[in-house]
Amino acid sequence: MEYFPILFAITFLPLLGVLIILGISGEKEIVERNARNAALLTTVATFLFSMVLWFSFDKNTAGFQFVEEAEWLGSGIKYKMGVDGISVLFVLLTTFIMPICILCGWNTIKSRVKEYMIAFLLLECFMIGVFCSLDLVLFYVFFEAGLIPMFLIIGVWGGDNRVYAAYKLFLYTLLGSVLMLVAMLYMYGQAGTTDIPTLMQYSFEPHAQIWLFLAFFASFAVKMPMWPVHTWLPDAHVQAPTAGSVILAGILLKMGGYGFLRFSLPMFPVASEELAWLIYSLSCIAIIYTSLVALRQTDMKKLIAYSSVAHMGFVTLGIFAFNVQGIEGAIIVMLAHGFVASALFLCVGVIYDRLHTRDIDRYGGLVNIMPRYAFVFMFFTMASVGLPGTGNFVGEILVLIGIFKVSSWVAFFALFGVILSAAYMLYLYRRVVFGELIKEDLKNMLDMDRREIFIFAPLVILTLWMGIYPATFMDFMHVSVENLVVQHEVSMATYHATIEIVAGN
Repeated sequence: MEYFPILFAITFLPLLGVLIILGISGEKEIVERNARNAALLTTVATFLFSMVLWFSFDKNTAGFQFVEEAEWLGSGIKYKMGVDGISVLFVLLTTFIMPICILCGWNTIKSRVKEYMIAFLLLECFMIGVFCSLDLVLFYVFFEAGLIPMFLIIGVWGGDNRVYAAYKLFLYTLLGSVLMLVAMLYMYGQAGTTDIPTLMQYSFEPHAQIWLFLAFFASFAVKMPMWPVHTWLPDAHVQAPTAGSVILAGILLKMGGYGFLRFSLPMFPVASEELAWLIYSLSCIAIIYTSLVALRQTDMKKLIAYSSVAHMGFVTLGIFAFNVQGIEGAIIVMLAHGFVASALFLCVGVIYDRLHTRDIDRYGGLVNIMPRYAFVFMFFTMASVGLPGTGNFVGEILVLIGIFKVSSWVAFFALFGVILSAAYMLYLYRRVVFGELIKEDLKNMLDMDRREIFIFAPLVILTLWMGIYPATFMDFMHVSVENLVVQHEVSMATYHATIEIVAGN
């Protein structure tokens, strides 16, 4: 493994799939079938490569592993890739979710199939690139490039109001990213390098840190999304095709949390601590407000989208607790949410494919004719609420422990999120699944077929695995998280010592 560029292979293998699909020609049916098969084989091969990464990874090292470096743009800007205990989990999440995305649009996408598969493979390449980049410019290129295929997926294959939703996503994200680019240019000017591991050790002026933190915060807060810049997400989810919603909830939202862990905490420790109150306030508002909004939704996708915003509130609370429990809890919530939210959107997709409506009032009594579907939907509803034995429970408990150590009041308000999430998810389940089967068009609906069961099975297994034996995932991140917390504490101790010396003089 020492000489094999494993990260290069994982990142750019989807591009090989794109080239293969571009080379497919012939009759329309044959082209579509071959495009689907090529995309599926490419994503499965990428996942198998990432499993090699999983088994080769050294859990006892805090530094970056599998580092690949090459000259790129000159002036110290390099192509540099590597993973630590935090980013390796997100790479695996991405490669795991992608084959599921390809499979769930297998029969439902009938127009521009070739272009649809290309868009998803490009998106996979850019998302993996974000989690592996160890250079600021390279990170920014991958971070922004992911917008283009997502914009096309929503804008071309989305619902009736897809153009509005696609533009809203693009403009919101781009606005935040422009500020981040300005901050990156300043950092390059100050430190003379764009190397992320070097910048993690560099000490920026406390006053400059505040502005740099806010610039990065603008981009990551939109990506997560945090309240009040969350309004693009419900629109994007409602209009996106099922696979688009899966990838949006499963992976793209995690880039914001990853950005906070990779940039905000290690590079701007003073600003992170000084502005923690802002994060706590916005997170608590997000948890309570979006949960209440979710209770009033009539569209299933919109309800799950608002629940995603509430769950991301837990993530930001955990990250800015500045302790091991909080940060590990935040990462577990992100991973568990990746599985559970993806599965919930797939659940909506299953019945949408049959009846072509997402309106909650159009359903009711599905348990009578779709028992397998009712069971799977119930499982993921419970997982979203945070039932013990599921991944969300582990993550939320750790976040609450972590934040309680910092502020009992913040933990108190965060608890409301747990209660309200039970309210809106059970409300959704009761309206859709329980009750009498009185609507005539529902009586002919078929239960889940083998393809759909095959899609849900790994998501069920992983959600349970994460809830019953979370150590499998926590062992990977523990050393890296511990190192991050220690670095933060050292930086803050140095800062406070400097202030005392200045005050003494």
